[in-house]
Amino acid sequence: MKPSGGNNSQKDEQTGFTITPAGVSFPQIHPMRTSFFAGALAGLALLAAGCAGTGPSGPETKLGRGINNITDLTHFGEFSYSMEQAAIYDGPDAGATAGFWHGLSRTLLRAGVGTYEVVTAPLPPYDPIIFPEWGAYPDAYKHGLFEDSLYSVDSNLGFSGGEIVPIVPGSHFHVFDN
Repeated sequence: MKPSGGNNSQKDEQTGFTITPAGVSFPQIHPMRTSFFAGALAGLALLAAGCAGTGPSGPETKLGRGINNITDLTHFGEFSYSMEQAAIYDGPDAGATAGFWHGLSRTLLRAGVGTYEVVTAPLPPYDPIIFPEWGAYPDAYKHGLFEDSLYSVDSNLGFSGGEIVPIVPGSHFHVFDN
């Protein structure tokens, strides 16, 4: 043991304990090491919980469904669907009024449920809370690829089409519909 300063304490190099005239003190705790160990342990727990559920309804599915539901705020699938259905079944005036408010409430509901599912993804139950499970799109909307020369091999000929602004309803432009 060697002296460790101006006081009468001595530090044992092998154990890390400091011996003082008042007694033995414990080694110094390093917060960086502690937080690294706690982070590694939490990451390992999340990985283990992520692998716990298998099959069509597990934590991975719940997390993906939650992220998809949150992003409904950006593509307005429920909003467009509600307006379209109200306009078809109740008339155009109802589509613009009741369909608007119903679509807005469904979009906010889906985003809230998505946030809940992302936060509780590692925890059971893994069943969907809101239906349809993966969001809704208007029936008149047909998913397609963005308008880009990467996807349109005939763009050099001038015969291409696609979605110009996919978020805005009615902006779909197709030269040749199959």
